[in-house]
Amino acid sequence: MIKTLLKQVKQYKRESLLTPLFTALEVLMEVLIPFITASIIDKGIEQGNIGQVYFYGGLMLIMAFLSLLSGVLAGKYVAAASSGFACNLRDGMYENIQRFSFSNIDKYSTAGLVTRMTTDVTNVQNSYQMILRIAVRAPLMLVCSMAMCFFINVKLSLIFLAAIVALAAALGLIMTRTTKIFDEVFRKYDDLNASVQENVSAIRVVKAFVREEHENNKFTRAAENLYRLFVKAEGLLALNNPVMMLVVYGCIISLSWFGAKFIVVGGLTTGELTSMFSYVMSVLMSLMMLSMIFVMVTMSAASGRRIVQVLDEQADLTNPENPLMSIPDGSISFSHVSFSYKHGSGEETLHDIDLQIRPGETIGIIGGTGSGKSSLVNLISRLYDVDKGVVRVGGNDVRRYDMEVLRDQVAVVLQKNVLFSGTILDNLRWGREDATEAECREACRQACADEFIEQFPDQYETWIEQGGNNVSGGQKQRLCIARALLKKPKILILDDSTSAVDTATDAKIRDSFVQKIPGTTKLVIAQRISSVQDADRILVLDDGRISGFDTHENLLKTNEIYCEIYETQMKGGGDFDQPLTAAETGKDGVRA
Repeated sequence: MIKTLLKQVKQYKRESLLTPLFTALEVLMEVLIPFITASIIDKGIEQGNIGQVYFYGGLMLIMAFLSLLSGVLAGKYVAAASSGFACNLRDGMYENIQRFSFSNIDKYSTAGLVTRMTTDVTNVQNSYQMILRIAVRAPLMLVCSMAMCFFINVKLSLIFLAAIVALAAALGLIMTRTTKIFDEVFRKYDDLNASVQENVSAIRVVKAFVREEHENNKFTRAAENLYRLFVKAEGLLALNNPVMMLVVYGCIISLSWFGAKFIVVGGLTTGELTSMFSYVMSVLMSLMMLSMIFVMVTMSAASGRRIVQVLDEQADLTNPENPLMSIPDGSISFSHVSFSYKHGSGEETLHDIDLQIRPGETIGIIGGTGSGKSSLVNLISRLYDVDKGVVRVGGNDVRRYDMEVLRDQVAVVLQKNVLFSGTILDNLRWGREDATEAECREACRQACADEFIEQFPDQYETWIEQGGNNVSGGQKQRLCIARALLKKPKILILDDSTSAVDTATDAKIRDSFVQKIPGTTKLVIAQRISSVQDADRILVLDDGRISGFDTHENLLKTNEIYCEIYETQMKGGGDFDQPLTAAETGKDGVRA
């Protein structure tokens, strides 16, 4: 874990090295000041030598100034190092997430990734800052102060050793108990963020169904779970301060008792005892700082593990060596393809799919919910890889293509349409960054989006709110289709992408495709028979298997499932997933 995290220090190595260097100089000056104080008392004040007082006093001022300067520089560099480290962590995670395949993304919740990039990174940043500054300062101060104490009086210094051993044992016990709790704490943070994210994104649904109280209760439960765990963890960590104070006061009392005896017998001077008190406070302050580091590191260890999970996650899909950089045509073939979302689980979503699609064909895809329609088309643009068999585009296995080239030429309008905050033109140019306004307008005409865009006061400069909340579902779908058309793809996949538009507009879009992009292979997933019946061929899927693949007319004659869908919709039955009534079925359950 530590090795992976430290790789993200990158360009901030210089600041990370200068911080402990200046911290060490600061500590050295602070450790020498009490020693100079003892010399002022013993060689100057007690002997009445004002020259020695001035000499050692001037030396003390120089050391104090150097200590101050070193502290300022150490603070400056540690701020740059820790902030830069946190920035690199966030960048590293975000870049790796962008490389994730869908199967990688499925392992993490959105809220979990947000928590890792915010709360977890902040914890690690604070810990790194303390390690560079305090974790260097405290041990150095401890070692140097102990060395000076042993130099002054070995026997009195044994008090400190006993205190350190007792404190280390107590802190080790506390740390063991709290580490597991903090692991659970940050998982609860994910639940809390998930509750907020889900509620805000679906606020219209919450209000429409008057479920505010239910959502409030759900959030309160998540917040209370987090509260209970924090109280438990902080309750254990609170023992740290009493243990520290017990050690501090024990050392002061012991030093006062035994130090007085040493002065009486002549084994210690007054100046040396004074400096011993300064050193004992330095030692104990160092121990207190180390206990603070211990608390911070305990918290950030759990955060560090969660960050490393994302940084170390390897994308399931990668480019091959020497990938193909062009696609000859829009032909598609599935050769005995089987697929499951959890590889090796045995729960296949697609079973032995075998089909051939010629360039420029329009293929309708229809089937019940969960029949595998979206899974099938996701394999074409290699959003997932097959378990068995081969998917070919342009005659080549999709795994041989550069993924960016493949996805540029296989445009997908997904089932869930997404628009981003920005103007309509900004959103359209997601399809092609260098598209001119004229090209954007033409794509909108093909997608029948120009009809509503030109009614806006700002037309193509109209601002789209986050998620496209200020346009209707049908308008959002047409903008997404136009965005895909700007790529000028060889294959266009519409995954139920006209479900929110009226049938007349749907027909216009289909007619536009026939006239404007005849050479593009088009795959249209739809719930309505009317959206696919004019396709060259229609693929009927049932439970991940091909039930039929033919023209509309032939399927009506030969395919029972297609006939049921057609008759249900023509009779106004609505969704073909709706079960048939007893009156509509015969004895064997088939439509009478």
